[in-house]
Amino acid sequence: MYPDNLKYTKDHEWILVQNGAGTIGITDFAQKELGDVVFVELPEIGRALSQGEEFGTIESVKAVSELYSPVGGMVTAVNEALRDHPEQVNKDPYDSGWIIKLSVSDAGQLSGLMDAAAYREHVGTGGH
Repeated sequence: MYPDNLKYTKDHEWILVQNGAGTIGITDFAQKELGDVVFVELPEIGRALSQGEEFGTIESVKAVSELYSPVGGMVTAVNEALRDHPEQVNKDPYDSGWIIKLSVSDAGQLSGLMDAAAYREHVGTGGH
């Protein structure tokens, strides 16, 4: 449910960093809490983000939630498919439901994020 190769925030974002590039989305827990996602507000490519900065919103039939960057960096890509198919966040939050990609400005910031085990504990699912 929470892939071991990702890092997680207390606000339920995940990040996968490969070769200095980070892919960011929301967790399976978050998409279940939100319910059916109907809109994702995406940032501009080229926008510089600080760690913890809001970069957009995600809207469901139940609520609107802010999205926060797990680390600082420059937005290099947004998932354009979400404009027409925001439900991808519900169907596949860790693959086709990714939200943005960025170039990570300080990889040291990753050490302050949770691993999968800590995130499972954070959301109260223990070892499940």
